[in-house]
Formats: sequence, C-alpha cells, structure tokens
Amino acid sequence: MSLIIDCHGHYTTAPKALENWRNAQIAGIKDPAQMPNVADLKISDDELRESIETNQLKLMKERGSDITLFSPRASFMAHHIGDFNVSSTWAAICNELCFRVSTLFPDHFVPVAMLPQSPGVDPATCIPELEKCVHEYGAVGINLNPDPSGGHWTSPPLTDKHWYPIYEKMVEYDLPAMIHVSTSCNACFHTTGAHYLNADTTAFMQLIQGDLFKDFPTLKFLIPHGGGAVPYHWGRFRGLAQEMKKPLLDDHVMNNVFFDTCVYHQPGIDLLNTVIPVKNVLFASEMIGAVRGIDPQTGNYYDDTKRYIEASKILSAEDKHQVYEGNVRRVFSRLDSRLKAKGL
Repeated sequence: MSLIIDCHGHYTTAPKALENWRNAQIAGIKDPAQMPNVADLKISDDELRESIETNQLKLMKERGSDITLFSPRASFMAHHIGDFNVSSTWAAICNELCFRVSTLFPDHFVPVAMLPQSPGVDPATCIPELEKCVHEYGAVGINLNPDPSGGHWTSPPLTDKHWYPIYEKMVEYDLPAMIHVSTSCNACFHTTGAHYLNADTTAFMQLIQGDLFKDFPTLKFLIPHGGGAVPYHWGRFRGLAQEMKKPLLDDHVMNNVFFDTCVYHQPGIDLLNTVIPVKNVLFASEMIGAVRGIDPQTGNYYDDTKRYIEASKILSAEDKHQVYEGNVRRVFSRLDSRLKAKGL
C-alpha cells in the first residue's frame, strides 16, 4: 500500500482571528496608529485543532489521504501589500501557524514555508525566514512567488540571477520550491481562474528560455495546478524550444521540473498523465482551495483528485504508487528523511 501524500495543501481554514489581524496590519500601513503587534494575535491550540479536524483532516480521512504538505494560504500571501517589513511579519505569523498545526497533527501535516517576498526587494532578504523554517519548523519545501507585484510582473524571469540567492539555499538544503503566485491585484486576471494558471504557464516558458539548470543541476521546481496550460500545449513548448536551439525538453527541464495533480476533472488528469512522464507527476489536491464545490456531472467534489488517479486507465498500479508516494518522497527529500525516521 502506498502512502497517499498530498504535496499541495494550504491553511485556508485558519481561525478568523488571523484574517482580522491581517486586516488591521493592512490598515496600519496607512495609519501607523492602527498597526497591530504580533502579540495581539491570539489563537489557541484548541482553535487550531478545530479548524483542522472539521476541515482538512476530516476530508483526508474521507478521501483516503495520509499526509499533506501544508503551507500558508496562497491567496493570503499578498506580497504586493506593504513593504518588506509587512511581508516579513506576516510570513512569520503564517509559517508559525502551519508549524503549530504540524506539531498538533504530526502524522498528517508537514510544513512548507512561504517567503517574505516584496516587490523590488532583493530575494536574499527572504533567507533568514527560510532558514528559520528549515531549522526550527522542519519545513520540507518553500513556496516561491515569481510575481510579488500581484499581477504586474515587475520581477525578472526566474532564470535571472536576481533569484540566485534563493536557489543557492534551495540547493544547500535540498528544498524544492512550488512556483505559486498570490492574489491578483489586476482586475484583468481572476486570482485562481487566470492569474494562477497564467503564472504556471509563464514559469515553465521562462525555464525553457533560459539555462538555469546548467547553473543549478539539482534545483527542483513544482509547477502546481497541473502545470497550467503546459500539458495541453506540449507540442507548442517542444516546438518553441526547438526553434530556440534548446535541448529536448526531457534533457533541458524535465529532470528539474515537476507537475502536481490539482486538475479537477477526469479528462484533464488523463491528459496530464498521457503527456507528462509519470516520474514528473506528484499527487496533490489543494483541497478546500480554489474549487470547493461538487461536480454535478459526477456528484463528487471537484478537488477529490484521488478519485481521478484511481479511475485512470493510463496509470499502472506501480505508476499510481509513484504518483502518490514515490515521486513525492524523491522530490521532497527532507520529507523522505522525516518519514524514514518514523519507520515509514
């Protein structure tokens, strides 16, 4: 039996006090008299337990998943709001909450860290929070926002040396990064329906255009939401790489880039697993996330992605094991070490 490891979970159900504190922090940007102290946020262990037991953990048990890699709510990162100090304080609070969840439910949740990114600020400023999350919280990965401006794309491409301080730490700690934008502040781009999927597609194309993995051959990126448009347009990306005189995609990027299964219908999952090699696909649901409803065509929740893997006629039993567990442990080596220490 495989462990079912969901590599893409966010704390979308945090107690209301967190959002209230954040609203006060945002108000304090314009009126410093309203800026709250970190100590003003009080969330008890019992409140954390209730928020998880009645939501994520309940659904994990119902749907048959064992472990969730758990990071702060992606749409709440909102790196475009305020300055680095605002982002730094907010990231520290959110990361600590995910860590506390992981200590309350150590068999089911493992922390992944958000970074205190801020538009126009050197990514090296994120390193203290990254190191704290690895050393003190046991984080096994990070979320990296390729567009901290929230929809205006003012940062250099991911292949630019601008990002190298983060990559050096990722390599040092063998931390994969999920490429994940946050709230769109551009009305043209719906946050979860357009901005997220645009970013997934954009990140992959940036990686094709550059030669990042020549400098960082062990760097690992997870592109969420099934890779955005990438699997559907695989021929386009292969053809563009060919025109750019790049190596074949298998050699150019596919030793370093992975895709999750946050695709919310059977044909989409089948396409993903037809186009993308099994070794590059990791199980995920992003449950209680962007798409929370029930599909009237099936009567099941859209984000119950395990059903799609189980129903796949493309994947063998061994393939499914790799998607559910093997690939996740290989990409998230710190998770693998943690599980081995438990005898798993």
